[in-house]
Amino acid sequence: MAKLDVYGIGNALVDKEFEVEDSFFAEAGIEKGFMTLIDATQQEQLLSLLSRRYSLKKRAGGGSAANSLYAVSQFGGKAFYSCKVANDESGDFYVEELGSSNIQTNLSTEREEGHTGRCIVMVTPDAERTMLTHLGISQHVSEADLKLDLAATAQYVYIEGYLVTSDSARQAAKRLKSAAEQSGVKTALTFSDPAMVEYFREGVNELIGTGVDLLFCNEKEAKIWSGEQDFDTACKKIGSVAKKFAITRGANGALLFDGENYINIAPNKVAAVDTNGAGDMFSGAFMYGLTQGMSFKDAGDLASLASATVVSQFGPRLAPEQHAELLQKFNKSRKA
Repeated sequence: MAKLDVYGIGNALVDKEFEVEDSFFAEAGIEKGFMTLIDATQQEQLLSLLSRRYSLKKRAGGGSAANSLYAVSQFGGKAFYSCKVANDESGDFYVEELGSSNIQTNLSTEREEGHTGRCIVMVTPDAERTMLTHLGISQHVSEADLKLDLAATAQYVYIEGYLVTSDSARQAAKRLKSAAEQSGVKTALTFSDPAMVEYFREGVNELIGTGVDLLFCNEKEAKIWSGEQDFDTACKKIGSVAKKFAITRGANGALLFDGENYINIAPNKVAAVDTNGAGDMFSGAFMYGLTQGMSFKDAGDLASLASATVVSQFGPRLAPEQHAELLQKFNKSRKA
């Protein structure tokens, strides 16, 4: 059986991105910077309003874990993704966007009837992303979508925090984590969004369980989850449940903990236009680096470079050829 680098599970969503002004959120009663779940009718109404006022900037395959695994696969790692999309046009688009290079899924050509999940991504002039999501059929991802024999061959299993909003998805994530622990596979978790740790804290802690090998979050999420406004204190609390972690800090780079030492990762200065997918890219590039034998420092530097690149354009993913260009640039910088 071929070995995997990363086996992940997450919500499969098609992103629709719009550029909006901050005033739009006040007018529409939307909380900026968070992901909020809405029903299909609300989403259709909002899409109609956005389409009349703003033009669609980009349509892309999305989902937190999917974006990370896409990065792993396009850099050259081997990945598997458990998810659920419907037998509709959006589902066809999603599968096509996921690509086939080094990435496998549980999806078959006979997908279920229903509606593939969609996420409205609104990007403001400060490059901040705000999301309104209707999970559609993705909310029904379950243990039946797991391939535990394949997960047992991975170096890491990767779980996205967004799964806590669905009972079946949360149970599937817990089952995957338990199976990984029994097989000696390292476990990695991302908080995914500030809303998950603020409004679904109990579910997030269920996923953490007795702890994880590697945790990804941003500074805001770390502070909300820990209940601490002091960053150093928040990091210590994160360290109580994660053997190792990576905390992104936007323009201030990132802070890593390799189990013994803290490592500061310098930012790459860019003109950010869209932060959607920045954390996902960081996680994906970082896990690619670790599974290919890189040190925490080198994996962090690659992740910083990759996430800076993705925020300089619209959409949560880079084109396949951009990954090869990034690796070439990164390898040159290491030799310099």
